[in-house]
Amino acid sequence: MRFWFRIWKDARLQRDLTVDRDEEDTRTHKVIHALEDACHAFDLPIPIWLDKNIRDFKRSSRCRFDGDSFLEPVDFDHLEMSVLEDDHY
Repeated sequence: MRFWFRIWKDARLQRDLTVDRDEEDTRTHKVIHALEDACHAFDLPIPIWLDKNIRDFKRSSRCRFDGDSFLEPVDFDHLEMSVLEDDHY
């Protein structure tokens, strides 16, 4: 699977990153590990999956993690996560 992560502040793209997870694992584990990889690369704390994140991701394979999703303060408006290629099907 391939994921695209974007950090937005003041409606401007600040940073972006693609993450590939090609290992044999469940789709859920690939999503979680890709998020961890992106947060490590961006030097961010790992956000908490709130109900709205889970609902949005299930519906459209994308979601936004805003400041409420992080236990530490962050200097951006939101982190957006999207699936670019899904090998699940």
